[in-house]
Amino acid sequence: MRVEELERVGAEQVRLSRASVGDTLRVAATVLLPTVAQGLVIRRRLVTLAGRWWQPDARAVRLMQRLRGRYGGGALLLRNPGRCWALALSTDAVRTVLAETEPYSPASTAKIAALSHFQPHGVLITRGALRAPRRAVNELALDTDLPVHHLAGSITAKIDEEIGPLRDQLGGRLGWDRFAAAYWRAVRRIVLGDGARDDDELLDLLAMLRRDANWAGLRPRQDRLRLRFRRRLDTHLARREPGSLAALLPPPEPVVDPYGQVPHWLFAYDAAGATVFRTLAMLATHPAQRVWAAADLRPGESPHRLPRLRACVLETLRLWPTTPAILRESGGPTRWDGGRLPARTSFLVYAPFFHRDDQTLPYAHRFEPARWIDGDGHDEWSTVSFSAGPGRCPGRNLVLLTTTAILAALLREREPRLLSYPTLSPDRPLPVGLDHFGLRFRLAE
Repeated sequence: MRVEELERVGAEQVRLSRASVGDTLRVAATVLLPTVAQGLVIRRRLVTLAGRWWQPDARAVRLMQRLRGRYGGGALLLRNPGRCWALALSTDAVRTVLAETEPYSPASTAKIAALSHFQPHGVLITRGALRAPRRAVNELALDTDLPVHHLAGSITAKIDEEIGPLRDQLGGRLGWDRFAAAYWRAVRRIVLGDGARDDDELLDLLAMLRRDANWAGLRPRQDRLRLRFRRRLDTHLARREPGSLAALLPPPEPVVDPYGQVPHWLFAYDAAGATVFRTLAMLATHPAQRVWAAADLRPGESPHRLPRLRACVLETLRLWPTTPAILRESGGPTRWDGGRLPARTSFLVYAPFFHRDDQTLPYAHRFEPARWIDGDGHDEWSTVSFSAGPGRCPGRNLVLLTTTAILAALLREREPRLLSYPTLSPDRPLPVGLDHFGLRFRLAE
């Protein structure tokens, strides 16, 4: 079959093949089902624990490598009796579906069914004319176009106050639950202000809504619970506390709903916390990279620009992307390989496949953060930790500022040691899945 250029998108030509019934079932059982079972909106701890031994992401990557060998690059149309699904098998296919929001909308039907449980007005699930003003609200508050957020001083100060004491408590021993408690105090102060520091109930309510969101449309929305969460959130936002992200939002109004964007910020910070712990595991077990990154912690270095720690975070996100399934849905018919796919076709980019493809990436299972410094690390269409194109995460730089500041607060005058399973080493391939809940450390003097 000959490759044809997509109508309405100036992307490179991409081939689309049709999977057999057997291969479609294998994709469902090996890629889709385990990804959903682990929790797309909030991680299920027991399933994640089981994944330590099962390693479902590794199985999924191997299957997709076999599918690419069988069907070639491009995208693979799955034989689904209902809605059309296409699985990206090449970076050209990734570029095609992520390069434009029309006709490939980030607001897929599946994503709307899930995220509307707690953020029905979030930009990520907004279609049509409202998407642009809602995106603008996010970009303004999150300083999307700036390499360092203008509130960096306030953000790092709050992080130092909440995270720094963990170095000295309990002899420097640190597990996920203790870290998460301090981490969320810092996040609430960053997003909502100091008045929200101790409001654990706010995030408890959000967690309940996110657990429902894991089931998407299979579980009815709890409108009363969501209203309770929203009223509590709006109380904090209404203070517009100076030095917080809340103060950067425009006044509330019902159409664009600026306050309605904030639940996604809190949701996204959950994944950022997991990345901090995984990065700490890499630095605890890779002494050469730890010494290399420690240059950011020398006296006189800017606390807001930590390029080596930032590179460590980016490399950890490559190894363990926190959004494994990136979804797009076509708003109209599209042409692939001389044929037409109908409107509302769902396209899936499975990030671990592109990040851990050891058939094309010699460093696939190694921790090599220096690649992000020398310019060899970033390819927008193969490393999609923050998605790519116009649907790219508007909080990317803010998340990187926060995570690197947290690592600096933990590592200053300390050497991390990993106390828990699994055994991680620069001398062996890193696992494709890593359960952050089970990681335990000692921050030694």
